[in-house]
This record gives sequence, C-alpha cells and structure tokens, in this order.
Amino acid sequence: MPQTIAGVGRTIAFGEFLAQAVAAFRADKVRATMTALGMVIGTSSLILVVTIALSGKQYVLAQIENIGTNLVWAEYRGVVNAGASAAARDYITFEDMVAVQQQVPEVKAATPVLNIHERISVGGGKEKEVLILGVDPSYQQVRRMIVVAGRFFDDDDSEQFHKVCLITQKYAESHYGGADLAMGETIKVSGVPFIIIGAFRESMETFGRSEIQDDTILIPYTVARRLTGTKAINQIYFTLYNAESVPSGTKEILQVIKSRHRPESQYNVDNLTDVLQVAENTANAFTMILLLFAVITLIVGGVGIMNIMLATVTTRIREIGIRKAVGATRIEIELQFLIEAVLISLVGGIIGTLLGMAIPFSLRLFTDNYLPVPWLAAVIAILVSCSVGILFGTLPARLAARLDPIESLRHE
Repeated sequence: MPQTIAGVGRTIAFGEFLAQAVAAFRADKVRATMTALGMVIGTSSLILVVTIALSGKQYVLAQIENIGTNLVWAEYRGVVNAGASAAARDYITFEDMVAVQQQVPEVKAATPVLNIHERISVGGGKEKEVLILGVDPSYQQVRRMIVVAGRFFDDDDSEQFHKVCLITQKYAESHYGGADLAMGETIKVSGVPFIIIGAFRESMETFGRSEIQDDTILIPYTVARRLTGTKAINQIYFTLYNAESVPSGTKEILQVIKSRHRPESQYNVDNLTDVLQVAENTANAFTMILLLFAVITLIVGGVGIMNIMLATVTTRIREIGIRKAVGATRIEIELQFLIEAVLISLVGGIIGTLLGMAIPFSLRLFTDNYLPVPWLAAVIAILVSCSVGILFGTLPARLAARLDPIESLRHE
C-alpha cells in the first residue's frame, strides 16, 4: 500500500512523486549525473577523511602504547636548597624499589637503572664513549625491549654475577657487521671482560629521547653495583597491572619513595598518561579539521543541487502551470521538487559512501595494513546527504510552488 499524506480534499501519493522524479532525471541524464557528482565527491571524502583520521589516531596511540601505557618511572630531582653539596644528594636506591613492590599492590614488575659512562675500545684501537646500563632481568618486560639476536640475561646471570651483556642492534650492526656476528664477542668495561649474549632494540624508535642510545650496553644490575660500589641508582621503572591504576599507582609510588628520604629531597614520578591524552586530543582536533573540509565539499555539492534545481524550475514553469490548472496544490508542487532534490542527493550520497568504503577494503587486498572502516560514518554520511538535499532543495521547491498558474501557462 503506497504511503500517503492527507491534503486538503485529496491524497498525495509518494509513489507518484518518486516516479515523476525518476522520469525527470531520465529526461536529462547528464544534468542529473553532474548534480549527483558533487554529493558523490563530498560523501566519499567524508568517509575517507574519517578512515584516514582513525587510522592515524590508532597508529599514534599504538606507538605510544608500545612504550608502555602501564609504565611509571621514578628519578631523583635534587633538594630544595639549591646550594646543597654533593654529599647532601639523596638519590633513590634499589631498596626503594623493593619497598615500592612490597607496599604498592598495583606494581607488577620493576627494574633499577644504573648509568655508567665508559670509554671502550671498538676495534682498531679506537675508543668511544658508550652508555652502560645496569638493569635487572625484568627490564626486558618492563621496557618492552625486543631481543633481535641471542637472549636476555636471566635471574641466574644476575644472582651469579655473570659478566654478560647485551648491545643495541645499531651498535651490533655498526661495529660487528650484524647482530648474529656480535654473539660471543667480548667487551671490556672498567677492564672487566663482558661476553655479548644478545642484541636488542626498543619496541618503537625514540631517537635517543629515552635512556637507550644508539651505543648502549646492558649489564646485570648486580654486576654494575659491584663495579661502581654505589647503592644509588638513576631511575626505577615500574610496570603496573593495568592502565586504569596508573594515576593512583603513580601517587602511591611517590609517597613510598618520599617517606624513605629526607623531606627536602625532590623526586619525579611520572607516566605516559599526559602524553597519551595530548596525542588523543591532537588526533581528534586533526579529525575535526579534516571533517570540516569534507563538510565544505558537501555544502558545495548542495549549492550545486540548488542551482540545478533553480534552473529546472525555470525550464519547467509551463509544466507547473499545467499541473496547477488541473488541481495540483502548492504543497504538492513543493514536495515534488523537494523529493527530486533529496533523491538526487541521496543517490549521490549512497554512491559516494560505497566508493569511500571500497577504497579501504581494496587496500586490504594489496597490503597487510588494516584501515578501519567507519560504519557509523557511512550512516552519518547518508543522513547528511539527505539533509543537504532538504536544505538546498527547499528554496527551489518553494519558488516553484509560489508561481502564479496563469502566468506559468503563458510562459514560453
């Protein structure tokens, strides 16, 4: 049964309007196609913009998460009295780490980091200053380091004070010709020979902004502590069980460390929560800017529809007069032209949506990269297309409905 609207003394059938609209498009296919093209471009742009924005957002957040969203680090900042001597420095210690693990239940694992700057021979009698980090076996888990060759040192290496080490992948490639070729080689640190048992890299490139540099060597913390003869450490890295407990866990870690040191000592305990928030806000702002351009494209398409419909009204003035003469009401004339505008906008929107979604799907056939297909954006794009048709089709429809029937019949 066709849908109808009650009019004044008559019934308006939508089926008739749709049939007339299709007939009008068939009569001038080129004009209809060019009019719909603007909506095709606008809606496909909207889909692609959302897809690209979501992909970029996911990529940025994934890169940050590779560092560790559950990561918390602690380090000594100094004392309130800027003129305090070196003897007054109150560095964090390995015992602080143990206390935090015992008192903060959110902590899953932790590792100390003891920095040693050493000049070592890199072949050919040349010496180079490198950064040596004394860390626990849990460092690999906490900092998400990837072992590209060999193995990471274990609890037995740490407890037995084995002289073993890992070097960065870049160090292995530049000085030994490759990670595998470096295995079993010896490096002397403070005159003590260490056997290379592995090569590693960060889970994401930080370009030297973390504690890891291009020429970094990892040795067991127990051995590093014996070499330096100090209980002080430079940083402690913690990983928590879940990201939701990071803010509260960060505060608890700071409280435990401060309770074990002098009141005037200052410590920094931080996490990546703020970085994640900034990255997400930046990605959202970028998405909104791109969406604005897509909306402008849709508006341009809507203006094109309005211009074409105004031209259509001009060329069909005599038709409008005849229809009014045989009893068509103003609302029927207005609905006829409005439905034509919405239909052409909707058809263009559907084609543009399918095209915009087909591109991300087709990329999956040629690459392993996954592009999220925004189904909600597809629905919104179609709804926006209909809205554009209604918005920009209203003026031509009202102009057509207000034409004087007598003057229209006289129009040539």
